[in-house]
Amino acid sequence: MAVRARQRPRPFRIYPAIMTIDGFIRMHEHEWEELRDLLRRASRDGRSLSPDELERLTALYQRVGTHLSLARARYADPGLVTELSSLVGQASSLLHGRRVASWRQAARFFTQTVPAALWLARPAIAVSTLLFVVPAAAFGLWLTQSPEALQAFAPEELREIYVEEQFADYYTDLPSTQFGAVVTTNNIQVAIAAFGAGALLALPSAYVLVLNGLSVGGAWGMMAAGGEQLQFWTLILPHGLLELTAIFVAGGAGIHLGWALIDPGDRPRSVALREAGRRAVSIVIALIAAFTVAGLIEGFVTGAEWPAWVRVGIGAVAWLAFVLYAVVLGPRAAKAGLTGAIGEEPIAPRRQRPEPAASVRPATAAG
Repeated sequence: MAVRARQRPRPFRIYPAIMTIDGFIRMHEHEWEELRDLLRRASRDGRSLSPDELERLTALYQRVGTHLSLARARYADPGLVTELSSLVGQASSLLHGRRVASWRQAARFFTQTVPAALWLARPAIAVSTLLFVVPAAAFGLWLTQSPEALQAFAPEELREIYVEEQFADYYTDLPSTQFGAVVTTNNIQVAIAAFGAGALLALPSAYVLVLNGLSVGGAWGMMAAGGEQLQFWTLILPHGLLELTAIFVAGGAGIHLGWALIDPGDRPRSVALREAGRRAVSIVIALIAAFTVAGLIEGFVTGAEWPAWVRVGIGAVAWLAFVLYAVVLGPRAAKAGLTGAIGEEPIAPRRQRPEPAASVRPATAAG
């Protein structure tokens, strides 16, 4: 039996000037039946249509909508118009419902899944923060207190150029848009390095964090020793509050991933790694948004000729919003039973059944 190749429906069809209603039905009833079958299966099975089926349903929805318009304009047949209206309405509800569901899934991911992942990974994030902050503070203080260490780290001529020109010029040399894109890309690369290295027992993640902490500490030490500590903080804090916090979180996600290999608990290592990996991926996806915001602040705010309190205030508001996002929504999502794993379905709250009222027997007279 010959198999007819499936053809995409044409965007339009030229109809004869005169066509009976029977001819119109014969020409299109196979499409109506196909649309009806797709709607019936989607409703009966309660499942999502495949991409090919969804594409076909969308095309048929548009075609049958055209048929409905023609039926209303050319044929005075209430039965046909009612039937086509029903098909178009069902298809519209299904397609619109899928779009609403997609938006709801995205909203649920950012309001439930990500906060749960951040909250449950907070011990690893705390370790990540310490691995960055402690070396940065120790190295910076050492440079400010030891002229020998400062000289060994950078000769005086290089320090003068860095303190007086390079540090501040870094934030203003490039146009804001280009600079913001460059630093956003760089920060995402650092975060991916800190996260991806976690699969190797968390040690490379720790190395990346310590190395970047020493770099920031060295810059602070040189600026403080050169009498420009205020300039250092007013150029670091606007974007650095959010940017560094996001790096700490990315490093924590990597450590969380590596720790699942070191101590999987009562689960097989493969299962523990898969669960930690799904949670870490949720975090990293959300961090892309955080790094984008930090990049915009660094590109358009940090180097702007605004009062320092305005620039630092903008950065503080962005940082506080991120922290509140994690510490307010995170415990709530975790308490609801979410683990922060990407693709996780929400857990419906349990409804307590009302206890049946105790039966009361009527009192009887004694005697």
